[in-house]
Amino acid sequence: MIRRINKVAVLGSGVMGSGIACHFANIGVEVLLIDIVPRELSDDEKSKGLSLDDKLVRNRIVNTALATALKSKPSPIYKQSFASRIKTGNFDDDLHKIKDCDWIIEVVVERLDIKQQVLEKVDKFRKAGTLVTTNTSGISVEQMIQGRSEDFQKHFCGTHFFNPPRYLQLFEIIPTSQTKQEVLDFLSDYAARFLGKTTVLAKDTPAFIANRIGTFSIMELFNNVKEFGLNIPEIDKLTGPIIGRAKSATFRTADIVGLDTLAHVAKNIQESTQDEANEAFAIPDYLNKMLENNWLGEKTKQGFFKKVVEDGNKKFLSLDFDTLEYEEAPKPKLAVFEQTKGIDDPVKRLPILLADTGKEGAFYRSSFYSLFQFVSNRIPEISDEIYKVDDALNAGFGWKLGPFQSWDAVNVVPTIKAMEEAGKKPAAWVYDMLDAGISSFYKIEAGRKYYYDLQSKAYKPVPGQEATLSLAVLRSSAVLWQNNDTTIFDLGDGVLNIEFHTKMNTIGQGVLEGLNKALDMAEAEYKALIVSNEGEHFSAGANVGMIYMLAIEQEWEELDMAVQWFQKTTMRLRYSSIPVIAAPHGMALGGGCEVCMHADKVIAHAETYMGLVEFGVGLIPGGGGTKEFALRLSDELKEGDVRTNAFLQRYLSIGQAKVSTSAYEAFDLGYLRTGIDEVIVSRAHQLAYAKKAALNMVEKGYTQPTPRADIKVLGREALGLVYVGADGFTTANYMSEHDKLIAEKLGFVLAGGDISQALTEVSEQYLLNTERRAFLELCTQRKTLERIQSLITSGKILRN
Repeated sequence: MIRRINKVAVLGSGVMGSGIACHFANIGVEVLLIDIVPRELSDDEKSKGLSLDDKLVRNRIVNTALATALKSKPSPIYKQSFASRIKTGNFDDDLHKIKDCDWIIEVVVERLDIKQQVLEKVDKFRKAGTLVTTNTSGISVEQMIQGRSEDFQKHFCGTHFFNPPRYLQLFEIIPTSQTKQEVLDFLSDYAARFLGKTTVLAKDTPAFIANRIGTFSIMELFNNVKEFGLNIPEIDKLTGPIIGRAKSATFRTADIVGLDTLAHVAKNIQESTQDEANEAFAIPDYLNKMLENNWLGEKTKQGFFKKVVEDGNKKFLSLDFDTLEYEEAPKPKLAVFEQTKGIDDPVKRLPILLADTGKEGAFYRSSFYSLFQFVSNRIPEISDEIYKVDDALNAGFGWKLGPFQSWDAVNVVPTIKAMEEAGKKPAAWVYDMLDAGISSFYKIEAGRKYYYDLQSKAYKPVPGQEATLSLAVLRSSAVLWQNNDTTIFDLGDGVLNIEFHTKMNTIGQGVLEGLNKALDMAEAEYKALIVSNEGEHFSAGANVGMIYMLAIEQEWEELDMAVQWFQKTTMRLRYSSIPVIAAPHGMALGGGCEVCMHADKVIAHAETYMGLVEFGVGLIPGGGGTKEFALRLSDELKEGDVRTNAFLQRYLSIGQAKVSTSAYEAFDLGYLRTGIDEVIVSRAHQLAYAKKAALNMVEKGYTQPTPRADIKVLGREALGLVYVGADGFTTANYMSEHDKLIAEKLGFVLAGGDISQALTEVSEQYLLNTERRAFLELCTQRKTLERIQSLITSGKILRN
């Protein structure tokens, strides 16, 4: 049968339930979200004369929960209007409606007895063949099917979303002994392609995969932290981005999660397991004292960290393990960081960190050897395949390197010897692997990734690669050209990909050189070009450091040439003889946004935060972005439109440096084009889909476009609006004199200059020249240079 998901029921509207409901609404699914009926009236309901029978009262809990979720930051919804896809109800009045749903997800409180009661009622109302899953972080799913019908049991399993469901990619699927394979296959594929998840099939063991290992990593550190003479800020510095993990690292993460929640999970694991690492989950004395004091982290305003205000200044204090007093610790300065300066790849960093001879190296060796021993002993208990463990930690905890990936990075064979000497010998199957002549858990060969399989004692290809493309995997076999800032790949079938790999993927001389080289190569011997990368962000924009240096040294001709080169490059992207596809993700700001706006088509990941933000550094978009907004405004104007209103909408997107909170919002702000650009929810499938889109354009018949000379501009009609508005805002102290200058320069370019006749036609080159002159004039302003300097030195936007 072909199974389709058109309507989903989410039972339970707490933080997770509402978040899950919102994410299904994100992808266009109709959602029924229900919760319990209140037992008594609120004061507000009493004052309005309502009774417990009123629908408004009966749905109060679910409606309040959903409203709270929709107001939360970061938002669980791609676009607020998508929330209309969610209908609310309650268990007493609306549970029967699940008969019309294709998938029913139970998300009630984490108590087995309550879950069983809810699922018993679900069994009465669901239609045969409907999927039923429980969102649990650790309760045995096998126990939930007792007493349920045969059809229910075949279509039931655990599905563990990680919080927040929109942003965290991990989706653990936990089958029971009765779950049909077809159900598991469908959920795995659906979650990956439709929900954008990394799906991991887990066994029905305590805390499943990610939480079992992630909690061990935290608790093992908690129980041994005093051995190394390191304070909390130092440990967070050592366990954050430097080893490829989240900025929140260890103690900050614990504060965010909640120390009571963390302790509860650790206690449950300790009570339900009897393995060699059982004691690692014990709650240390200092943590017990913190729980007694109700120091639970962010929810109680203090945990391992505490923010205070003294004399009007904010201070961030951290806990001293011995005294349990809060102190202002100095900024961590650890010698080992000097050894890894300039090394961005955690694979190259880890061996250096573990080889350190100081206390930092001792800390790393102890932590990683314990982790390696633990994960080796959990195979095959929690998973038969090692790649699932790494996938779970990558997607659920934000580790760039999972445990086995980390082990490979530090060289398996010598590490095992060091582990033995430290009394942390790994599991027997690791020695079996070495006896089979295999010395790493993974290998990449002929553009495919392989993992070590315990049963066959040989490498097997990681499943699912046929539907995706990975630059990391292709790096060993498909690189055609590279410089320090870019790499050009052959994706096969006549399609090239250019990858940026500068800091934050900013655009400077090397990136422009790479883009032009890629266009040269594609036009000469290939069919299409894709601009994409696998960094954290697509591009944070132009290299403002380079702009600052040229401006401060008054190298005006050189700066003019640099801006011209950027403009010519974006115009080449637009008017190449081959189709160009941009595939952004994360931040696509400033110049990164301009690159996308000049592609033939954009395949944007749903989590793309796009904007022309140059105003914040005292500039206007100078790589063709302002020109492109004028062009798009011209194309959108229809007879009878209030032209100045349409102009103002475009103007404010740049003038207020608006950034979309999702790719869907980028359409509303004018950065993406309805009917041309597309959004994909699955990051893993994005590049492969972009390649298909490029080949479709080739197959359809791609003709090189010609530069435009028919752009209708508003001239003085719009300039009057800009000047009056800027003057009024300045007089009312809503903007500074310098803001006024930038606003007027932006308006001048977007309006097409001081043209007396509205709807006069101008060329793209005319607008580019106008844009470049305004950009360079702003670069001569001291206050613009102060803004750029502030961003470079402190990362903060200066308002002067």
